[in-house]
Amino acid sequence: MTRKLLIRDLTLRDGQQSAFATRMNQSQVDRVLPYYKDANFYAMEVWGGAVPDSVMRFLNENPWDRLEKIHHVIGGVSKLTALSRGRNLYGYAPYPDEIIDGFFKNAVASGLDIMRIFDALNDVDNIKSSVTSIKKYGGMADCAVCYTIDPKYDEIPSAGDKKRGLFGLFSKKREIGDALHKPIFTDEYFLNKAKEMLALGADMVTIKDMSGLIPPSRVATLIPMFKEQLEVPIDFHTHCTPGFGLGAVFTAIIHGVDIVDTVIWNFAGGPAAPAIELVYVFCKKLGVELDVNMEAVAKINENLFDIRNELEAYDAVKQFPRPFNPLTDILPPEINKEFDKAIKAVNDNDEIALLDACHAIETYFNFPKPDERVKEAEIPGGMYTNMVAQLKQVHSLDILPEAMKLIPSVRLDAGLPPLVTPTSQIVGVQAVSSALNLKNGRPKYANPSNQFVSLVKGEYGKTPVPVDPEFRLQIAGIREETPYDTSAYKRQENPLLEEYGEVPLAKDEKEELLLELFPTVAANYLKGQRQKEWSDAQDENLSPVEERDELSGQVILQTTESKDTKTQEAVDPQMKGKYVESPKGYCVMCPMPGNILQIAVKEGDRVERGDNILVLEAMKMENNVESEVSGIVHHIFVHQGETVMEGMPLIEII
Repeated sequence: MTRKLLIRDLTLRDGQQSAFATRMNQSQVDRVLPYYKDANFYAMEVWGGAVPDSVMRFLNENPWDRLEKIHHVIGGVSKLTALSRGRNLYGYAPYPDEIIDGFFKNAVASGLDIMRIFDALNDVDNIKSSVTSIKKYGGMADCAVCYTIDPKYDEIPSAGDKKRGLFGLFSKKREIGDALHKPIFTDEYFLNKAKEMLALGADMVTIKDMSGLIPPSRVATLIPMFKEQLEVPIDFHTHCTPGFGLGAVFTAIIHGVDIVDTVIWNFAGGPAAPAIELVYVFCKKLGVELDVNMEAVAKINENLFDIRNELEAYDAVKQFPRPFNPLTDILPPEINKEFDKAIKAVNDNDEIALLDACHAIETYFNFPKPDERVKEAEIPGGMYTNMVAQLKQVHSLDILPEAMKLIPSVRLDAGLPPLVTPTSQIVGVQAVSSALNLKNGRPKYANPSNQFVSLVKGEYGKTPVPVDPEFRLQIAGIREETPYDTSAYKRQENPLLEEYGEVPLAKDEKEELLLELFPTVAANYLKGQRQKEWSDAQDENLSPVEERDELSGQVILQTTESKDTKTQEAVDPQMKGKYVESPKGYCVMCPMPGNILQIAVKEGDRVERGDNILVLEAMKMENNVESEVSGIVHHIFVHQGETVMEGMPLIEII
């Protein structure tokens, strides 16, 4: 019987998120959906990840509409899938079960079939509630084991290193063994995590290599082990960034994986997953059936070419692959041979030959070359680009090498978390912050982000190795690991908007969930929606004022524009503050570029030195800004949701 390989298409979520900063709008998605209905993919990843945040923040669209509109067209032809981060869903703090349950109830009702659930620490307890809820409402639980690797211990100073003071308090060997070099992330580690997920009720298990760091040789041992010991379908997910992706997928196919994640040609390769067209050629040679309508895929790809041109401003690669349709185009003999070489190399366990063949194929088709910086640093490509962006913001790109060198030590200090969202951001931002601290003569951990404190404290869950209690005391003020207490969770406020006719900010359960998951972004988006609805209603109810043009005598219909200038100014995230003198007292200045996430005081409040006065979201982390003096809040210069630059005045205290 012919073996069948199932395909999960990532183009509309992970593909566009990896390559185009999640900027596909609904009209662009709508253009390809009729062809997707004919393509017959096993599954389509269309939601979750950065999609819900981005469509509100950048496109002024409703995330629930995105999912529902795709479901309306696709129906049950392909299963619609999404990605979520266990108890954190899409935020930085764990949510109580009632929020998780409400989210999955509405997600399934809106058309979701499969949720890929992962935890950044591979702490299986953190996915338990999500597995229960998705299955409760009839969806499937795709539980993902996050692939990661051990750090290069030779780059970390030992406890007796004379440079130890430079790096600040450094973790002891803890329980890694008699030597730091004992591997943690073995094949058995990943298999045991998968078994724990299966015990929770996983309907399938994904090996999720979000960084593209898994070499084919590791795939060749993991896939057979998973297939032998797990009685559920196994999915394989990777990226092409460091150059392993195509070879890793080819290896997974030959070793019996059930599902592979791919992206359609014009969105594939580079930071994204391998192209389905290359997988199709490979499978044809192996006699493996895809059961995908490649004619429909070609039609989707034609539209993606135009859409990619429209997204040029966000294109991370700006390098189109050479046009190719495997149904109509004949491979040059030398490239055809490279596919044959790849098959032989997998069967011979010859990783070097396999990668050489895959790189020759990708070079011919003009896919991006392997990113040697990411390969050498062994961190996710997105983490690297985030670090570069952060350092550019503070005009300190020159210390990037030092920040990169700090990653292993910061990661080990924090319990060796896998580098996946959000821990990759947490560790990366702390490495940047620590490099800046050391450059300016401050202690390495002088200003840890709230998220780094929470990670070290234990609020994200159990880390792969225990955090040194003395380090936890330094960072979080306690020695004991302290899990996050969801019983203290306070739901976001849903105020009545007097200026728009006493309507609530969120008008239904789905919008209330948006507020819970994305407080600042959703508040700005929903306020804009309520304003538009109010304005439209006012326009409909206004009686036109009749005026006549003095020259022509024609009647002019004139209406009054409904716009609350003050409110609009308050919610505009692009509003710029002003630099002011503060002769009366002390003016708290913005320490780094970011967004005002929360203001903890109001004018007239008494504050003491060391009190938290606002929360600044900077470099994707939350940072408490403390008052350096005691006094009365005289004036607040900023608004919640506002974008601020370094050096801007925030709050005046007298």
